[in-house]
Amino acid sequence: MLEPRWFRWVRWVGLSLLTAFAMIPVYVMVTSSLKPLPDVQGNFRWWPSDLTVQPFIDIWDTVPLADYFVNSLIVSTTATVFSVTIAVFAAYTISRHRFRGRQVFSVSVLSTQMFPGILFLLPLFLLFVNIGNATGVELYGSRLGLIITYLTFSLPFSIWMLVGYFDSIPRDLDEAALVDGNGPIGALMRVVIPAASPGIVAVAVYAFMTAWGEVLFASVMTDESTRTLAVGLQGYSTQNNVYWNQVMAASLVVSVPVVAGFLFLQRYLVAGLTAGAVK
Repeated sequence: MLEPRWFRWVRWVGLSLLTAFAMIPVYVMVTSSLKPLPDVQGNFRWWPSDLTVQPFIDIWDTVPLADYFVNSLIVSTTATVFSVTIAVFAAYTISRHRFRGRQVFSVSVLSTQMFPGILFLLPLFLLFVNIGNATGVELYGSRLGLIITYLTFSLPFSIWMLVGYFDSIPRDLDEAALVDGNGPIGALMRVVIPAASPGIVAVAVYAFMTAWGEVLFASVMTDESTRTLAVGLQGYSTQNNVYWNQVMAASLVVSVPVVAGFLFLQRYLVAGLTAGAVK
């Protein structure tokens, strides 16, 4: 059936409005990062009167942005690796094996997503402080404590998502691997994981983005030496001034790894999010 002409016009107008709604804030961010500070603080102009890249140079000196970048990269990458590794084994066990307490465990994992994250802030803070006092292992104000914190967020969703994805993979693949002499771990490593790579990539992207942009727990669980990018951007605001052009420039720099990774892994991400929904 041919689409009516009016429907094509409505679709074009609707998509154009949605595109403008999404891109105008990005345009304002980019142009503001290329303005001198007086221009940003003055009357808004759609096009800068004086283009400059000085804000992109100054952002590294105003605050220790490079240190924050390293902290965010270490914390986000480590949390992602652990989240994906644990989720793969847990989801595979739930999907392929029947054991006592399986349903209770699955419901318990999924039910953690019902509670807002702020409810865990005080318990985790007290737990980390008490562990440090009792054992000498400093979790509060350390990268390790922040990694453990982010695992509590990403693991439940990662396990739940991979269970649905593993359920969509035929069990005949596992049985064929077992017949060929592989054990359960060998079947998982050589057959199931390659077949589930789109879902695993989707989980990895989710875990990384969750850790990379988190603000609340990072602002409480870190100190000056372990502060992440999401919290470090507050350093561009002082008692006397707010360096808005540097804030915009730093925001663009912070967004580069996530945007680049998303564009590079986009086809795997879409396949992973959709394939696990049906068998």
